[in-house]
Amino acid sequence: MLQCIFLLSESGEVMVEKQMTGHRVDRSICAWFWDHLLSLSLSQPEGGHIAQISQVLTSPTHYLFQVYRHGIIFLACTQVELPPLMPIEFLSRLADILSDYLGALNEDIIKDNFVIVYQILDEMMDNGFPLTTEPNVLKEMVTPPNIVSKVFTAVTGKASPAVGPTLPEAAASCVPWRTTHPKNTTNEVYVNLVEHLHACVNREGNLRRCQVYGEIQVNSSLPGFPDLTLSFANPSLLDDVRFHPCVRFRPWESSQFLSFVPPDGQFKLMSYRVKGLKKIPIYLKPQLTSDSGNCRISALLGVKNDPGKTIDSIMVQFQLPPGITSADLTSNHGTVDILADKTCRWSIGQIPKDKLPCLSGNLVLEPGMERLHVAPTFQVKFKIMGVALSGLQIDKLEVKTAAANPYKGFRAQTQAGDYEFRS
Repeated sequence: MLQCIFLLSESGEVMVEKQMTGHRVDRSICAWFWDHLLSLSLSQPEGGHIAQISQVLTSPTHYLFQVYRHGIIFLACTQVELPPLMPIEFLSRLADILSDYLGALNEDIIKDNFVIVYQILDEMMDNGFPLTTEPNVLKEMVTPPNIVSKVFTAVTGKASPAVGPTLPEAAASCVPWRTTHPKNTTNEVYVNLVEHLHACVNREGNLRRCQVYGEIQVNSSLPGFPDLTLSFANPSLLDDVRFHPCVRFRPWESSQFLSFVPPDGQFKLMSYRVKGLKKIPIYLKPQLTSDSGNCRISALLGVKNDPGKTIDSIMVQFQLPPGITSADLTSNHGTVDILADKTCRWSIGQIPKDKLPCLSGNLVLEPGMERLHVAPTFQVKFKIMGVALSGLQIDKLEVKTAAANPYKGFRAQTQAGDYEFRS
């Protein structure tokens, strides 16, 4: 049972406070959380980040659970022992729903729409327990903001009524994730395979870790109550699978295929992990030599294993190590920028056919430093459309209860996650 939920900004300001039970949680718990956050940041050599802090914390009086999204900290408090996955999953779902409702998620948007945020929290939780968490049902209960409601609020100074007078029929249905009368049914369904490649290469050039975190995203515009089955050519690759509530678990457990009645619109059908990959699409060879107060740096980037599709949106970035007073960096392809937080960003785009992109330059050390003591870690970003590097392949998608044959579209893409090279 969750007793209170807070929404904090990156500066520690409490933007939303929602008491869920009769036992009131004092706002001072947020001050304790922020002091704890600052102490952890100061204890790390390069400073900590909120996203790297543990999602479960114990204060002298409460158990705390936090999720960080787009500059907003979602913080839940309770004095009762409970499985930590429940509050973490609820806060993650709350962040997704608010992002879907408001179009984006940041501090200004939360402040401009705080009334809707409170109304959504009222419907999503009852006396500290999750109640309605399906976006389709919530949108029938609480109307998303639109141009008319914004003009009404600006003219009258009052929030337009957003809560519906009746309970949606889907709230009492055995499939609450699907609206009773779906709109814009164009009789089509799209399946999008999105993968994030995480890899770590040490300074000797050896691959130490390589795995994929993937999602299957579906956009369904099917009439009625369609029953779908999705099968894979190689389901044995999948590990740590996680399903949308619409997926029937028994067919997957027995035969490794997905059987489900989809929500109307966009949703994440499942997530998964593929471990033990041996190949990476892009290599980076960083070299640093320091002597007499200067450090020469060079980094060569190229294709290691051709995925068969164009590698696009390539970017390399790294944090300038402590003790650097100035940096003079150039490249033979792309642009190099040094940001205010001493992050060097090398934007490449696509790799040209006639040459390999190379970054080179000189770093000037502080007086008294002969050589660099901390070597930077290079982060590489990229995107590959039309291929899933895990090797996962969708075999077929069947729609069993459709009046007419629907249009079915498939797409795959891979992008870099934590893809780093040590120097």
